[in-house]
Amino acid sequence: MKTYAEINARIESGKAVVLTADEIIDYVDRKGLEAAAAEVDVVTTATFGPMCSSGCFLNFGHSKPRIRMSEAWIDDVLVYAGIAAVDMYLGATELRYNDPANMNYPGEFSFGGGHVIENLVAGKTLQLFALSYGTDEYPRREVRTYFTLDDLNQAIMVNPRNCYQNYNVAVNTSDRPLYTYLGKLDPRLRNATYCSAGQLSPLLNDPLYETIGIGTSVWLAGAPGLVYAEGTQHCPTCRRGDNDVPMEGAGTLALTADMKQMKPDFVRGVSLMGYGVSLAIGVGIPIPILNPQILKRAAVRDRDIYAPVVDYSTDYPERTGKVLGHVNYEQLKSGQIEVNGKKIDVGSLSSYAKALEIAHLLRDQIARGEFLLSPPIRRLPLQQTMKPLKITEKAK
Repeated sequence: MKTYAEINARIESGKAVVLTADEIIDYVDRKGLEAAAAEVDVVTTATFGPMCSSGCFLNFGHSKPRIRMSEAWIDDVLVYAGIAAVDMYLGATELRYNDPANMNYPGEFSFGGGHVIENLVAGKTLQLFALSYGTDEYPRREVRTYFTLDDLNQAIMVNPRNCYQNYNVAVNTSDRPLYTYLGKLDPRLRNATYCSAGQLSPLLNDPLYETIGIGTSVWLAGAPGLVYAEGTQHCPTCRRGDNDVPMEGAGTLALTADMKQMKPDFVRGVSLMGYGVSLAIGVGIPIPILNPQILKRAAVRDRDIYAPVVDYSTDYPERTGKVLGHVNYEQLKSGQIEVNGKKIDVGSLSSYAKALEIAHLLRDQIARGEFLLSPPIRRLPLQQTMKPLKITEKAK
């Protein structure tokens, strides 16, 4: 048994043994579980891909004379102004005004909140346009100005739902192409798409939330961040394998960090034809090896992680709950899977190469004593379901 304090002391002294979730698999095979657990202090996990439930709070400071911004746009992308005079929330999936100009399906959505966030972190100059109804203490009714990230008092990424523990493999059995948040799905099972780093993904390496919880320190696009809550749609009560790994979407994390410390390479706007825009971000989370059981879970392999194959032409939009089967991530990463007796090509919206880069960057930071671990102040729920939206004709 180890403690967080003991592991952090080893990190600070430069003596910690840190491996990535990719490296630990062979290490456990060579050393054995008990010996490896005694030697290894931390395993780093990571993921990089589109995470729609993301955004940021921005504070612009007060103009002279003051304005209480009631409507605002950044580079023609609407931001939410219903907070305080000069505080705004920018959502990753918000579209630029009149984008696409041609709304014929499928629209080519070229710019939105995710791209604004990317440009902010990249240090580019953006335009703010805001309107107000005017008050005694905030008399100004309009402002148009240009700013960069450095001009803001605060720019805090606050993401309600990141790092889905597992997710669907999307297919299309209909006779027409579908345009989804998992990309274009060709008709009659001609392709499949998925979005997960598999054996590198944080919550797949801690399936029962033994070390990742509220208060856990994370690496969010290069900035020191933390888990501030369970993520929205957190639904751990689901089918799991013998290794306790969920076989469908389950746990999620709500994450936050200072955008001024983020690295542009790990914050990218995403355009998805026929769906909209999103934000691809990189997340790294360290797992302290407190005991052999935690290490056993952190050494999970792609071949032991199964995802559901879901038909996005019928079963997903209608919420039937039906799946066409399960495939493991070793099969997914081979580039081809079999569904209903048919072999089909499969691609990923998640970048395993980027996730691996993040896991190595975090590993190196910890090894240099630059990133300490924090014990959760509260575990994520293990018994919780997700309620559907009920359509009612009148209020109760």
